Amino acid sequence: MSAGNASVAEYRDSFGKAVAKNVLVVAIGLALNYVNVCLMYTFCKHQIFYLSPRYILFFHLVVNDMIHLSASVVLFVLSYAVYRIGVGLCSAFILTAIVTSENTPLNLACMAAECYVAVCLPLSHARLCTVRRTLLLVGAIWGASLVSTFPDLLFTLATEPARFFSGRIFCLRETAFPSPVLARKRDVTYATYLVLVWSVLFFLYFRILFTARTANKETKKAEKARRTIVLHGVQVLLCMTMYAAPVVRDALLRWFPENSSDLLFANYVVVQILPRAISPIIYGVRDKCFRKHLKNELICGRNP
Repeated sequence: MSAGNASVAEYRDSFGKAVAKNVLVVAIGLALNYVNVCLMYTFCKHQIFYLSPRYILFFHLVVNDMIHLSASVVLFVLSYAVYRIGVGLCSAFILTAIVTSENTPLNLACMAAECYVAVCLPLSHARLCTVRRTLLLVGAIWGASLVSTFPDLLFTLATEPARFFSGRIFCLRETAFPSPVLARKRDVTYATYLVLVWSVLFFLYFRILFTARTANKETKKAEKARRTIVLHGVQVLLCMTMYAAPVVRDALLRWFPENSSDLLFANYVVVQILPRAISPIIYGVRDKCFRKHLKNELICGRNP
């Protein structure tokens, strides 16, 4: 993921274009976070969601997306407003964005696994998918992302001179954690995530497909679970574009130097923002139970 959102500012836009880009990014960020707040409010208002691992994982995904989106948008605006910021502040934003971005595919894989258990192992669902195990799973997701990310900070503290941390930099992952060793470690981590998450999604999808066919019919539950896993796959695919972002960025700079700012801005929207817009669709709109409660909350909010 790095901080691709800020990279557009390396190529100076005209004042009007810079304002337009910042207004658009802030407007999209506020709109998505408003929707996410509505989803969180609906979850908190109804106890039925507290007892469902599916909705607990969804709630965690929404909170995680809000944190990532907020950090990304603030960093984008800062890159235009002040261009260079302190290394400490930059590192805090970068670490927040990296951890939350790595949480997303892991959370999606866990949600797909819950769908699989519900369809293929319905008699064991209540025993395997408990609230306690789900909360432990959320903790494990954060633990895995922190273990993957914080060595970058420790390695940088150990290898960079003291004057580096008192300086100001244009905020990218590559500038906050400049060691080539960390760049190679990032590539290995991203490749591992890509292989593991996609392997899990493909396995679960075909297991659900096989279960439906052996039952000699496409049950509504199995069909919905398959569609949900496909949507998870699309979202993971979009999230995984962040893993290719540094390569894409370098290629764009070589091939289209005259349009680099606009192309990098489009890259930021696709990599950082678009994946965060899918979560509300999957559960906030498609899920009948959640949609009903969300609609009631919105109607009541407009007509107190």
